[in-house]
Amino acid sequence: MKRLCSLVVAAMIAAAPALADDLRGTGTLGIVIERAAGTVAVIDTRAHTRLATVEGLGDLSHASAVFSPDERYAYVFGRDGGLSKVDVLTGDLVNRVMQSGNSIGGAISDNGRLVAVANYEPGGVRVFDADTLAPVADIPATDIGGGKRSKVVGLADAPGRRFVFSLWDTGEIWIADFSAGPQPVVTRITDIGANPYDALITPDGRYYIAGLFGEDGLALVDLWHPEKGARRILDSYGRGEQALPVYKMPHLEGWAVAGRHAFVPAVGRHEVLVVDMGTWTEAGRILVHGQPVFVMAEPGGRHVWVNFSVPNNDTLQVIDTETLGIVETLTPGPGVLHMEFAPRGDLVWMSVRDGNEVQVRDTLTRKVIATLPAAKPSGIFMTSRAHRIGL
Repeated sequence: MKRLCSLVVAAMIAAAPALADDLRGTGTLGIVIERAAGTVAVIDTRAHTRLATVEGLGDLSHASAVFSPDERYAYVFGRDGGLSKVDVLTGDLVNRVMQSGNSIGGAISDNGRLVAVANYEPGGVRVFDADTLAPVADIPATDIGGGKRSKVVGLADAPGRRFVFSLWDTGEIWIADFSAGPQPVVTRITDIGANPYDALITPDGRYYIAGLFGEDGLALVDLWHPEKGARRILDSYGRGEQALPVYKMPHLEGWAVAGRHAFVPAVGRHEVLVVDMGTWTEAGRILVHGQPVFVMAEPGGRHVWVNFSVPNNDTLQVIDTETLGIVETLTPGPGVLHMEFAPRGDLVWMSVRDGNEVQVRDTLTRKVIATLPAAKPSGIFMTSRAHRIGL
C-alpha cells in the first residue's frame, strides 16, 4: 500500500508542471475591439500578446464592453444592437442576441447578475440575465411621437442593483432599481437640460453627471438623495461664447479624477476643464492641442492623458494634475481612439486605428515597449474593470 501511494504521489508530481502550463488567471487579460472586422482580440496585458481572435460580433463601430465579477466573461455591446458574451479564457463566443436595431453601450449590475443595454432604436433600456442572456426587463423610454421613443445614452451601473441613464430627446435622467426583483422601480428626473449626450458615475458611486450638448453646463444627481432631482453645475461654461463645430462628441465615462479635482473634456473647444469636486465649480481651464475626446487619469492620479478628435487625432497630451501644465505631447500615429491603463498604472495601452496597431507604453518614460497588429482597433478593455463602479 505504501508503495502504491508513493507511485501515485510521484505520478501527480510529474503531471503537475504540464497541468500548470494549461492554467491561466484572468487578471492580466483584456480585449481589443477590431471595429472594421467585427472581431475582438483577447490579449495578455503582461506578455503583450494576442491570445485569440473572436469572430462574428457584428457592427463594432461604436462598441464597448463590461466584465463579469470573476473576470472570465466580456459582454460586448455592438452598434447594431447585438449583445455578445465572450469567454476570455477560451477565446469563444459563448452567446449572442440581437436585442435592438441600434444600441450605444451597456452596463453590468453590482452583483454581476444583470446586463443592461442602452438603445437608440427602439429607445429605451433592455436588461438580460448575465448567465443566459435571457430577457429580464424592457424599459421603454419616453414617447416622442411618430411611433418613436427617446434615445438613451450614458447608461451606468450604480450601487444597490441600480442602473442610471439619460434620455437625449427629452432631457431626463432615469434610475432603474432592481433591488426588489426583476421588475424595476423607475425614478424619473425631468427637465435636466437639453440633449444629454453622455454621462458618468463618480468612482465612489454617489454622483451621476450628464453632459449637455443642447445648452451650457452639466446635470448632477446625488444618488444618495435622488428625490432632490438634478442640480446644474458648470452652467457658466460657454455662456456668451460663439458655438464651435463639434467633430466628435467627448466621452465622459473616462473622466479623470485626481484628489479633489475632476478633469473634463470641453465640448467643441480646445480645453480641458478642471472641476472642484467639493463645490462642483470650475477651478481652471487647460488649453490643449485639439478638441478632447477622452481625458483619463493614470491610477494614482498624478497625470492625465488626453486624446483628440479629427483633425488632431494623431496626438496625445499628458497633463500634470498638480501644476495643471502639459508635460509632454506625443504623436503615436493616425487615429488614436482609446487608452486603457494597467490597474496599477505602470503601462498604458492605446489603439492607433489608422495605423492598424495597438501600442503599449511605459507611463514613466512614455516610450513604446510593444506593439500588436490589429484591424482598425478602437476600444481597449482590461478585466480589472470588473471591480470598478460605472465601467
